[in-house]
Formats: sequence, C-alpha cells, structure tokens
Amino acid sequence: MVGSFGFPIAVSVYLLVRLESKLEMLTVSINNLSNVIKKS
Repeated sequence: MVGSFGFPIAVSVYLLVRLESKLEMLTVSINNLSNVIKKS
C-alpha cells in the first residue's frame, strides 16, 4: 500500500521542485525582457 503511493508522491514532489526553479528563471527572464522593451 505504501509502496504504491510513495513512489508517485516522490516523483510528483521531485518534478514540482524542478519545475519551480525553471518557472522562477522564466519569470525573471520575462521581467528583464519587459524592462528592455519599455526602455526602447
């Protein structure tokens, strides 16, 4: 029972952590791009 739930939960948490850092970098990049567009 624990094995059938533990593995998918572990994979989900791992993917969420990985995606969170990538989304943070994407947000920073979009903000930088909008600042460049405003200046020009």
